This record gives sequence, C-alpha cells and structure tokens, in this order.
Amino acid sequence: MYNSPYLRQNTSVRRVMGTVLVAMLPAIAVQVWLFGPALIAQLAIASLTALACEAAMLGLRGRPVAPALTDLSALVTAWLIAVCLPPLLPWWATMLGTAFALIIGKHLYGGLGQNPFNPAMLAYALLIVSFPALMSQWPGLQATDAATQFGWVFGGERMVDGITGATPLDALRTGLLTGGDATSVMQSPAFGHVAGAGWEWVALAWAAGGLLLLALRIITWHIPVAFIGAMALVSAIGWLIAPAQFASPAFHLLAGGTLMGAFFIATDPVSGATTPRGKLIFAAGIALIAWLIRAFGAYPDGIAFAVLLMNICVPLIDLKTQPPVFGHKKGDAP
Repeated sequence: MYNSPYLRQNTSVRRVMGTVLVAMLPAIAVQVWLFGPALIAQLAIASLTALACEAAMLGLRGRPVAPALTDLSALVTAWLIAVCLPPLLPWWATMLGTAFALIIGKHLYGGLGQNPFNPAMLAYALLIVSFPALMSQWPGLQATDAATQFGWVFGGERMVDGITGATPLDALRTGLLTGGDATSVMQSPAFGHVAGAGWEWVALAWAAGGLLLLALRIITWHIPVAFIGAMALVSAIGWLIAPAQFASPAFHLLAGGTLMGAFFIATDPVSGATTPRGKLIFAAGIALIAWLIRAFGAYPDGIAFAVLLMNICVPLIDLKTQPPVFGHKKGDAP
C-alpha cells in the first residue's frame, strides 16, 4: 500500500517562486510607466547582489550552489526589496540592504525555510533607520528621463530635490505634525484621487497580482482578507471618531505598502503563521500595528516594522492555534 498523501501536486520551490515573480510584474510595469525606469536598475542591482550573496554563503557553508541559485527564492527576495525602496536610491544602498537580507536575514538562520524574520522587511528596516533622507526621495509622476534617473542611481550628481517629493503617507504625517488637519492636507495635488498621484494604480496592480496567487493557490485567503479587513476596520474607526486627525480607510488601503504587504509580504510561508486561525491573527496584528505606526509613530509607513514584530509572535500564535490531532478532542493529549 502507498503512504499518504495519496494525491500530489506538481509543485516545486522553483515553480512557486516563479509564479510569485510573474504576479509581481503588473505592479512593476505600472510603477515603471508612471515614475520612470529607475526601478529596473534597482531590480537588476538587487538581483545580482542576492545571487552573489546566495552563492557566497552556500559556498562557505559547504552546500550545493546550483540548486539554490536556480530555485528563484533569492530573486523573489531581491525583487521584494527593490520594489519597496525608492527608485532613485543609490546603488550601494540597494546592495547593502540586499546583502543584509540574504546574509543576516536568511543564511545566518540556516538558509531557505529557516529564517524567522522576513528578509525583505529586514532590509527595508535597516535602510529606513540608517538613511532616512535617502529613503524619502521618491520621484514624482514622469519626473525625468531615463538617462538622468540611471545616472542618479549609479553615482551621478544627486540634484533630485526638484523632481522628488514625500510619499502621501509622509506628507500626511508632516502636515498633521505641523498643525494641519487630514482633510486640508489631502487637498494637495500630490494626493491624487485617493492615496497619492499614481499610487492608487500601483496598489491596484499589486491586488491584481495577489488575486493571481490566490487563484493559483500559491497563497490562501486568510492573510490577505484579515490584513485588508483589519486595516479597513481600525482606520474606519479612527476616521469616524476624528476625521481631522485620521485618514479614511480608502487612503490607508491604497497608500503605501498595504496591498503589497497583504498579498506578497505577510504571506511569506516561512516567517508567517501556518495555521488557519493563526494566519488571521498574524495578519490582523500586522494591520493594527501598521496603522498605529502610521497614525502615531515617527515613520510614515509601518508595514515593515509591523511584519517584523509579528514575526516574533509567530511561534506562540502557531502553538496556541494548533487544531486538534485527528481522532482527539480539543485539549486532549495526542
């Protein structure tokens, strides 16, 4: 007789990671179209750095290099880092963040499948804490030509003040800290229709890619639904209580990394919760912490810090939400 499971899917790490890369393409294409091709340079820098660090660490650990380089997991981490960073960030900062993610965030804990923290969010947290000024230089819509953007990324004179600006979340936080109210601050053209000129379309493209992952069963519904639902709920409560101090749910859902976080970051199968109820708690916790950081914290977007804080809680969440063993009642010893 054959052992269970009796049905198997033709699934491999390479296939899953390749599907995630394909699902990221709509958002990457929209961002390049709206804000210029500098993101392409960031993707190339992060990808080459990730592959080099992966090969170097595997060699030092005496592990086979070729299988790990071709399973696409390093590229997924690199792409997630690149799309989180400002497109005009200098090349060395992108390399630093990517190397930190692969060496410290991944291989320090044993490599693929062993890391307790999301490596891409570790890279973002390192860079936003270390280089807050550089991490705030986001280009405006159709800010400048490709040659100029590539020149700034690869070491050209960084006269970027005229074509960069704060993100909508940063602009809102600054406006509130200087005595303004949310309604008047968000009348600026930089905020576009809902959450930043052009950024609404980028967010919807992330949602489209995320729906593809759901349709192909690469991820389950628990984390995206809990993440988006909790973010909508807590932001709606704040907005209804004090609309002059807190932005609307639509703004919080379409601004910053909310939808990317819901579908591509929090769904990391290694650093996230694994049980169905645990996934709901994990994602709702990220949304709550992210909103609190946005509303009261020193950083404009709190997705990265919220993910890392909830990563710490994953072992306890999984422990407390384990379903009963088949054949036993809840609470019985296995």
